[in-house]
Amino acid sequence: MPLPSSYSPNYFSIDDILATQERTPCKFLLNVPKMGQLNPSAAERDLKAGTSLELPLWLVIEMSAGRQPIITPELPKVFRESYREILKADACAVDLHKYSLHFYEVGSYVKHFDRRGDVHEILLHTFKTRYRQLMDLADNSVSDPSVQHSLDTLEKRIFVASHSARTKLNSWLIKSGSPLEAAELVVNHKKRKRVDVDDMK
Repeated sequence: MPLPSSYSPNYFSIDDILATQERTPCKFLLNVPKMGQLNPSAAERDLKAGTSLELPLWLVIEMSAGRQPIITPELPKVFRESYREILKADACAVDLHKYSLHFYEVGSYVKHFDRRGDVHEILLHTFKTRYRQLMDLADNSVSDPSVQHSLDTLEKRIFVASHSARTKLNSWLIKSGSPLEAAELVVNHKKRKRVDVDDMK
């Protein structure tokens, strides 16, 4: 059974596991006893309120939830304003693979940390802008490998599926090889017209 892909928490999704392993900056709101080892730059046994760390996204989600959150999450670097402006200017020119291997998956989580909704908007803008480029790549039998290397995991999956479908269609069109013929109704209609013309002469 193939492992599923998902853009919501899924225990069996490899993409979801890898995406939530990415580190996200956050600040502790409370003192946390016996967790000082999470901060390699400090010798204290406890984590003090105000400490800033980068933690895995899955842990940040849990610790920032509830009525009394332990931490306040911040946006990862690639979703901050300076990077969003680059994507707005020309999303197709960006090497999204360098931004994040799971750009859209991570974005679907961190957008909940952004009350203004800027992350949500840039995710939609980036995908819509780059989708046309993906389809152009899939239609070409020989595409620029450097462009393929700039795709994130979701885009690569779409490209592979689209390119495979295009290849199968082209193969079917070549193998079928049967000439196009007019439908029987069209042929009979033309014959009837000829008879009518002959009768008028």
